[in-house]
Amino acid sequence: MAIRAIRGAIQLDQDEREHLLKSTAELLTKMLHANSIENGQLISILFTASPDITSEFPALAARELGMDDVPLMCFVEMNVAHALPRTIRIMINADIEKSRSEVQHVYLRGATALRADIAK
Repeated sequence: MAIRAIRGAIQLDQDEREHLLKSTAELLTKMLHANSIENGQLISILFTASPDITSEFPALAARELGMDDVPLMCFVEMNVAHALPRTIRIMINADIEKSRSEVQHVYLRGATALRADIAK
């Protein structure tokens, strides 16, 4: 097995608590599914939110999916003038049997613009 980092992002339609939790759960679920990751393979998950998101901590979505024993941490992205607004980013650190080139990164909605070269 190898420790791999899997990236993903989603742009919210609005900074509203239920929308944030639903969208974050959607992104996280798709990232885990695309890489065939089970809960026991998770090392940690990092969440970032653009500075304009204040309605809730994105990590709560993972807790609501049952990830009670996985270390989670939230951060605020740098406030760069040309940054994509209302964006949640996730980095999953997991112990999986995939090479870096096999890892599937997931970018949804407007966040596909962040990495059009690897967005699935």
